[in-house]
Amino acid sequence: MTFFTDILKGIMIGIANIIPGVSGGTMAVSLGIYDKLIGSVSNLLKDWRSSVRTLLPLLIGCGIGIVGFTYAIEYLLSHHTFVTCMTFVGLILGGLPVLFQALRKELRTQKKSIGISGAVAFILFFAICAFLPMLKNNQDVLTSFTVTPMTMILLFLVGVVASATMVIPGVSGSMVMMILGYYYAVINTIKGFLDSLKAFDMPGLIHGACLLIPFGIGVLLGIFLIAKLITFLFEKFGIQTYCAILGLIIASPFAIFYNTGLFSQLSSLTIGSVILGVVLAAAGAVLTLKMGEA
Repeated sequence: MTFFTDILKGIMIGIANIIPGVSGGTMAVSLGIYDKLIGSVSNLLKDWRSSVRTLLPLLIGCGIGIVGFTYAIEYLLSHHTFVTCMTFVGLILGGLPVLFQALRKELRTQKKSIGISGAVAFILFFAICAFLPMLKNNQDVLTSFTVTPMTMILLFLVGVVASATMVIPGVSGSMVMMILGYYYAVINTIKGFLDSLKAFDMPGLIHGACLLIPFGIGVLLGIFLIAKLITFLFEKFGIQTYCAILGLIIASPFAIFYNTGLFSQLSSLTIGSVILGVVLAAAGAVLTLKMGEA
């Protein structure tokens, strides 16, 4: 049962990772598996059997979430922006009780208070999450790639940067790719590869593989490196790290609303959309809370 539950959690993390403004790391925290995920990645070389058992269902679910929602996400954000955003806000904020419990446990273990350093960490990372979407530039956005050695190296580096931010709660890897100008090109490449797979188009499959393989290698390397760093931070600066993550998560709704252009649409919302959005946010919060406790 735990295996299938972890697949479902992986699906939610995968979906979160492809939505600009939504953080896969935040979703992992909200679902109560962040420590387990980071620990497994960090100890992959030391205890690979245990790590693989933990990571396999999450990776399967993550792959299903990314593939399944690559096509749906543009439609949902274009035609049902408020409802989609509210659902993810609920899913994210529903994990706050679990995070608060972890922080209280850390405070009891260290027999300390949050202190000035914890407050500074909260404020600093709240500000980072809130203001990062404002760096997004809609000009000169790539929509496709040409297979060249330089492009493959570039995609490897983009994968490293994007995956590192995917692991950090409150920071959206897809939003970082959008800021860098590569989000739509990567999404279109994934779509093209899946279309080629369905049509058994070998030239299309080879083209997509030449682009996605270096990107995927960069993603895996970035996750491994940042997991090592976060493990170190939890061990040495546990209270400050939890406070920083809280700041990132609490600022996430603003980042989601801003990045999806929802603020400009608020005046045109219908009563039905508002009610449905609030209901789905509440349902998402309850779902995350229950899954985080599972």
